[in-house]
Amino acid sequence: MSDAAPKAFPVSWDQFHRDSKALAWRLAGISEKNGEWKAVISITRGGLVPAAIIARELGVRNIETVCIASYHEYKDQGNLVVLKGISESIVAETNGGEQVLVIDDLTDTGATAKKVREMLPNAHFATVYAKPSGKPTVDTYVTEVSQDTWIYFPWDLDLSYSAPISGKKDG
Repeated sequence: MSDAAPKAFPVSWDQFHRDSKALAWRLAGISEKNGEWKAVISITRGGLVPAAIIARELGVRNIETVCIASYHEYKDQGNLVVLKGISESIVAETNGGEQVLVIDDLTDTGATAKKVREMLPNAHFATVYAKPSGKPTVDTYVTEVSQDTWIYFPWDLDLSYSAPISGKKDG
């Protein structure tokens, strides 16, 4: 992210559910052409919620996680650390990810997707949101946001006062 203050983009549970379901609709259209998805791989933690919604909507029961830590202190993307890899059986049984969906909430720089693509080179990568730097690393996404936007996901939020965009104080 740049040195300028990022634009805040808070996402409610309702909006995230709608956007995840919209992603499922797009992926359903792809499976109609290419055959049913054999598995869903969630990039944790951000991919857990959309992966659950998408797996339900597409009727996929084989769900796996790959655990990668990349954001630190909710400020910047740091070094990637693979905490848990993908099941060897899924890699072998799907020829490196054919007909496998890899789901994440966001592609920012694309670093996480690149790391997972090394593990599953033939998988279909999908995210709910995509920033310009990350777009080339995913196959399908729903909403593009600017690179200087910080998305606040519903699991990161509490209900509280929000200052006006103008910065002017009320009253």
